[in-house]
Amino acid sequence: MKRFMQWVIVAAMICGFGGFTSCSDDKDSVSDRLGEKIIGGWITADRNGKPLMTNEKAVYTFVADVKAYLSVSLNIDPDIPNVWMATAAADVVIRDNKMTLTSHPDKNTTVVEELTVTAINASEFTANQKVTFTYNGVTSNSDEGIIRFTSVTTDYNDPILGLWECQSITGGETNNDDNGRLEFLDNGSYRFYRMTTGGEWQAVTTREFQNYFVDGTLLATRWKDVGEQEMREWWEIVSISDDQMQWTALRQNDNGSTFQQGVTWKKVKISPAE
Repeated sequence: MKRFMQWVIVAAMICGFGGFTSCSDDKDSVSDRLGEKIIGGWITADRNGKPLMTNEKAVYTFVADVKAYLSVSLNIDPDIPNVWMATAAADVVIRDNKMTLTSHPDKNTTVVEELTVTAINASEFTANQKVTFTYNGVTSNSDEGIIRFTSVTTDYNDPILGLWECQSITGGETNNDDNGRLEFLDNGSYRFYRMTTGGEWQAVTTREFQNYFVDGTLLATRWKDVGEQEMREWWEIVSISDDQMQWTALRQNDNGSTFQQGVTWKKVKISPAE
């Protein structure tokens, strides 16, 4: 049952709960060559007219009109298993202006997402979305909602590889600080370094695991210290150029207000492990 509820919450975070409102009645123009228009990467931006927090975002990549991949990291409730999906495969069927995505997160679960596209251009599309879950033969539907996607034209999966030193942090505290280095490896793991009082960089060895994924501009990390709870963090990569990397994130306070965070990194040419 917990596993079933996990996917119900995934639906809520990705497509949102709320009222259902049509964005356009121009079905013919939307459905015209939709299979061609949808090809590429798209990141969730708004849910029912409200900006999504960075930790709620997901990336959909349509590689063909019959195949897509989904990346999302969710850590919502300590009583529910965490969600960590990096480019999870989904089959796609397109009829008129409706896209149906079917995925199998595990052997017991089937997720069917119906995206009725109401408007689309090269930079964004809006859809009414409904998600149906079947877990161990039991089917449940989520509420319907309106979600807006924006196009992802840059993929930082390769540029992020290597060693980076934190230069500055703005907008409030994060799990990172300016006494830190991160080394992103090409196997989906990373290393975290701290400077000792003697001025030397040393890898932190108390971690059971340190994982990350980059899909388009979305960066998700997770790690666990021995004897501690798993931790996660989410960022959007603004740019990587001239050995500089910029991150940003939209966060929410307990009172519902939002604030923007940012981190600047500098590429380190020589690894401290050498």
